[in-house]
Amino acid sequence: MNNLNSGKNKKSGFGREISFGGRFGVGAYWTDHIKIKMRQYGLSESRIRRILRFPQRIETGIAPDTIAAMQKAGSKKHPYEIWVMWQEKKTSEKFGPGGIIMISAWRYPGTSPIGQPPPIPEDIWESVVKELKLKKHF
Repeated sequence: MNNLNSGKNKKSGFGREISFGGRFGVGAYWTDHIKIKMRQYGLSESRIRRILRFPQRIETGIAPDTIAAMQKAGSKKHPYEIWVMWQEKKTSEKFGPGGIIMISAWRYPGTSPIGQPPPIPEDIWESVVKELKLKKHF
């Protein structure tokens, strides 16, 4: 977890750029929100990257223009899902060619319904909406 907070921060306020290679172009920008949630749920950067590379299911995210992916985790007796939500950006000065913004990550207890928007805990939803409203003003 230490490697997310070290290094050079970008002026954009999204956090440190991390390169994913092929599928996601140049790199990803990690918001402070996802860093907090990774710490809260005990998720590592490599676990999030693995969900992005090899998702078991991909759904449309709840926030505008977002994508959510999940992987099953836990045991047969106590299953849960790990969800990651991100936004893909086209070529721009700020994000470069094909960058992504990592927005949020959470654990969902049990198995979520297929074909419906991913279930987001209320506290995460409130902070995502708050963050999106703040970005519209700038």
